[in-house]
Amino acid sequence: MSNKIDNIIEELKSLTLLEAAELVKQIEETFGVDASAIPNTGMVMMPGDTSNAAVEEIQEQTEFDVILEEVPAPKKITILKVVRSLTALGLKEAKELVESTPKPIKESISKEDAEEIRSKLEEVGAKVSVK
Repeated sequence: MSNKIDNIIEELKSLTLLEAAELVKQIEETFGVDASAIPNTGMVMMPGDTSNAAVEEIQEQTEFDVILEEVPAPKKITILKVVRSLTALGLKEAKELVESTPKPIKESISKEDAEEIRSKLEEVGAKVSVK
């Protein structure tokens, strides 16, 4: 090792925990890296254009939200009954949910369950989206 590196190492040894955390934060900001990207490897990854973004796009979504988009006035009572049966909400809560659209009916559920709920609500005239 060169004297320069030895001096840096000695300076790092003298840092307090708070100072070390601040140093890591400033290194991340200065060089545009994330020190926590790969734990326990001792490496710091430079952000790339295709690294994590491509992986996230390829991964299939496993949790879905069913959102009640629109409730036609003549079908409000029928839709309210279906919402109550799907959510186990009381009459008052279900009425508030139906009247304040767009509003999520169910969150973080499987694709099959989301499609089933959407079909039940669309059968009675509601406009529903799955996200």
